[in-house]
Amino acid sequence: MKKILLLSDTHSHLDDTISKYVAQADEVWHAGDIGDLSVTDAIKKIKPLRAVYGNIDDAQARLEFPLHQQFMCEGVSVWITHIGGYPGKYNPAIRTELERNPPKLFICGHSHILKVQFDKKFNLLHMNPGAAGKSGFHQVRTMLRFVIDGEAIQDLEIIEIEKRV
Repeated sequence: MKKILLLSDTHSHLDDTISKYVAQADEVWHAGDIGDLSVTDAIKKIKPLRAVYGNIDDAQARLEFPLHQQFMCEGVSVWITHIGGYPGKYNPAIRTELERNPPKLFICGHSHILKVQFDKKFNLLHMNPGAAGKSGFHQVRTMLRFVIDGEAIQDLEIIEIEKRV
């Protein structure tokens, strides 16, 4: 069993609230737009991290993190990418691979819109944790927390960090 904290779009922002949730997780997954790598360096000092780079990330981030992460967590196949789209409107650059080899859990960021949706066509769970950072149009900073136990994805929680003014 693994407790996962899923975040995205930190845009160089890490605060005590995010760090508190990082400490409670077994692993942290970051779906891109990290910004300054001090964010991921700080997370890695607390918990294991899996991350991808996003469209705002510089060459240094692109050397450290891949565009896609595809891996197994317990009995769940996972694919994390930054610009992935959502059920019915996947990014054309990845749609063929999704059709050929869909994961059980597909994660992306980019939109700053929190969304969890089951895709019946590909039989996968799509997650976008919204944005944990302060840059962007979103009104509420959000993250997701869940448990992977064997082949089950369970105990999903939406974490609202704060409303932006």
